[in-house]
Amino acid sequence: MSRIGRTPIKIPQGVTVTVSGNTVTVKGKNGELTQNYADGISLLQEGDVLTVTRADDSKQNRANHGLYRTLVANMVTGVSEGFSKTLEIQGVGYRAELKGNTLVLNLGYSSPFWYDLPEGIKAAVENQTKITVSGPSKEQVGQVAAEIRSIRGPEPYKGKGIRYIDEFVRRKVGKSGGKGKK
Repeated sequence: MSRIGRTPIKIPQGVTVTVSGNTVTVKGKNGELTQNYADGISLLQEGDVLTVTRADDSKQNRANHGLYRTLVANMVTGVSEGFSKTLEIQGVGYRAELKGNTLVLNLGYSSPFWYDLPEGIKAAVENQTKITVSGPSKEQVGQVAAEIRSIRGPEPYKGKGIRYIDEFVRRKVGKSGGKGKK
């Protein structure tokens, strides 16, 4: 039995979970999330505890057991608390600002880069060098943060670019310039 899959999910106050067919819907103060799940998996709700079980021990059902338990647990956490990722911009003249639902990034290119935030995702910019992406869906928050980072990822020589706040960028030594050779 999967250690992750058999762990029950505690449903906090103010969150409602609805299971119908092969679809689970979770509603809370931060919004509503829906997830389809595989046929060999079943969800059982007893009071404020949700358990994920599998029909048999086939290889696919064993693989899906922990996966769907984690997805549903992330949905419950997302609609009650939410998820966030923080990005940091490093480089002279590199900055970000928020205009409505659009992130304007000046990253050393000839013109600024405009990134439209998807529905349900919020961004906050503090002191023009820190961007906090937040929302109820862990997958969507991670995807948006990765797309913003990919606009100008950190380069290894000077460390300029966009990086996650806890990311370590391995620095490389530049050219030595051919000292003493003639």
